[in-house]
Amino acid sequence: MAVTVSSFAQSKEEAAVAAAVENFRKLLIDPKEADLNAATSKALSYGHSNGLVEDQQVFAASLISGKFNFESIEQTEQTITVTGDAAIVRHVFKATTHDAGKDLGTANLKVLQVWQKQSGKWVLIARQAVKIVS
Repeated sequence: MAVTVSSFAQSKEEAAVAAAVENFRKLLIDPKEADLNAATSKALSYGHSNGLVEDQQVFAASLISGKFNFESIEQTEQTITVTGDAAIVRHVFKATTHDAGKDLGTANLKVLQVWQKQSGKWVLIARQAVKIVS
């Protein structure tokens, strides 16, 4: 019976993580500082595919200012692994970008996200992206 309960709890947690990931995707397109801060840890480590790593404050400021601007984002091939209060999420991230001072562009990345359950909700604590090389 413990296995059944654990499996059911796992499915519920995976669904909660998936909802947090989707909320975060929407915030990347339409960033709101308070919502970004609520969705991420104060200890956030946000790694871009170009090697840049930002903390929570700089990450939010980069989106709010338009330094990084996502017009659309599609996430596919998503997997979620929940272990206790941690979750590992991987997906393919395809986006149309219009970063400040740049022409329209695209991003085609593989992304790793690490989420942690804090005070009953899932928050992003780390993210790293790498370019997909054909």
